[in-house]
Amino acid sequence: MKGYIPRLKEKYQQAIVPELKDKFSLKNIHEVPKLDKIVVNVGLKEAKENIKVVDMALSEIAAITGQKPKLCRAKKSISNFKLRQGMPIGVMVTLRGDRMYEFYDRLVNVAIPRIRDFRGVEPNSFDGQGNYNLGLNEQYIFPEISVEKSDKPRGMNITIVTSTIEDTKARELLRLLGMPFKKR
Repeated sequence: MKGYIPRLKEKYQQAIVPELKDKFSLKNIHEVPKLDKIVVNVGLKEAKENIKVVDMALSEIAAITGQKPKLCRAKKSISNFKLRQGMPIGVMVTLRGDRMYEFYDRLVNVAIPRIRDFRGVEPNSFDGQGNYNLGLNEQYIFPEISVEKSDKPRGMNITIVTSTIEDTKARELLRLLGMPFKKR
């Protein structure tokens, strides 16, 4: 769709950039932190016994993100884990651009509030380089996933990569973009 700008991207450009520029007294607009990419990763340890788990995970992540995920295979054999080289061990997808903003918007405004007994996400899950890691226990919090069609709850790791290397700037960016951090 030509000319369509995601709601969150428009909010970022019109309201958040000026606010961040003033708050951190940045001179150049290119210094303002922004979202670079979002990586969604699902580990599939049970794929060793049941290969159908891979197809189910691929279809669920594709439905959640709107993009076809990549199948990750084992790089080398590890006998303690009964793992052979080339066996599927996970699926991942990297979102950029408009799809990234759409996914972040659905994650923050639709999915995260559906978590049971939710009191906010951990504000200290930054890695020291301005990237935020969020672990989810089940994929059912996304409305795209039907509980009846899914075989079992599957956790996922979501990494939000920002353009800044300072955690304070990244935390403020995510807070302004709607991330519900726990109150200290």
